[in-house]
Amino acid sequence: MRTALALVGGGVAIVSLSGLATLPRWAALVGAGACVGGGALALRAVTAWAGVERALRLRQPLPAPRALPLLAAGVVLLAMLTLVLAFVEVARR
Repeated sequence: MRTALALVGGGVAIVSLSGLATLPRWAALVGAGACVGGGALALRAVTAWAGVERALRLRQPLPAPRALPLLAAGVVLLAMLTLVLAFVEVARR
């Protein structure tokens, strides 16, 4: 949940700054992607929490963290997209 909140907060900051500063147009897209990813991660965190709670009540083994590889892949994808767009912006100048 903390990671989801950080992604949404960072996305809001990027979108806000792109409207106020002279940032490239794609910066708002990166911020929006971070917000959407944070929202999806928050939904996944709630469902995972419910599964853990159920397993604890029934004295069953805890479920494996399935969202972790997706989270890592999403962060890497967002970082690569930002890097590529930054290189394109530098090449234009």
